[in-house]
Amino acid sequence: MKVVKILNNNIAIIEKGGHESIVYSPGVSFKKNVGQRINDSEIEKTYVLDSKDRLEHFSYLLTHSDEKMIYLLNDIVAYGESVNQQKANDYLYLALLDHLTFALRRGKKGQFILSPLTWEVQKFYPKFYEIGTYAVALMRKTFQIDFPDEEAVSIALHFVNINESQSLLAETVESMEILRDILNIIKYHFQISLDESSMNYMRLVTHLQYFIERLRKQEVYDQESSSLYEQVRMLYPEAYLATGKIDIYVKGRFNQYLTPDEYTYLMIHINRVTERK
Repeated sequence: MKVVKILNNNIAIIEKGGHESIVYSPGVSFKKNVGQRINDSEIEKTYVLDSKDRLEHFSYLLTHSDEKMIYLLNDIVAYGESVNQQKANDYLYLALLDHLTFALRRGKKGQFILSPLTWEVQKFYPKFYEIGTYAVALMRKTFQIDFPDEEAVSIALHFVNINESQSLLAETVESMEILRDILNIIKYHFQISLDESSMNYMRLVTHLQYFIERLRKQEVYDQESSSLYEQVRMLYPEAYLATGKIDIYVKGRFNQYLTPDEYTYLMIHINRVTERK
């Protein structure tokens, strides 16, 4: 592997097989010159990015990060890979380092961002939330800053779509917000707290997750089962009213109206989860 650019004593850009990558190891670039070779045995970590822009961005971040941050980054990703049992792509290192650098800068000023998605991530992505809490504990210990627990949410979301694009991550976050909004509509309509440990609650949440995905793709149930819709509407009038509020919300968010079939399924699930024994 040939040295293309030396960033500092520990980081260099190398060329291998016609592609440029970033290599990291304490002292790997010390007394090296551009054009010289670096052996695999000298490298602790190689980062392969899929575009020149990302390579340059990551190079800048690595160059301006202290040793503690880079060790912390590699530690968090390694822990995440062990928990998730899946190899992380190198874009995760870039996104995570960018986030951690900004979080550290905010933390030193006592400025913390509290995520509104704490409940959703804990509930639906417990494995990734565990990675986030590990990272926060490591950050507190490394930098002696009392980062709030909510910081774990932002870190967890980077692992949610570990092999997906940033746009899909944003889509996932939006879906969780929509799910939270719909659940709140149901809770406020019935003026109750839902039993999150119940089977009916989990069935409702699963239905809503697929429901939101169908709305995104504009693929809704429409089998024209009007007789069943009328029966369910008459049987569960409060569930019908709650679903009407969800219909208004969906119209505002997706510019779509619910079909009778979507109404029917929602009414059934809502009645089950709110039914009092």
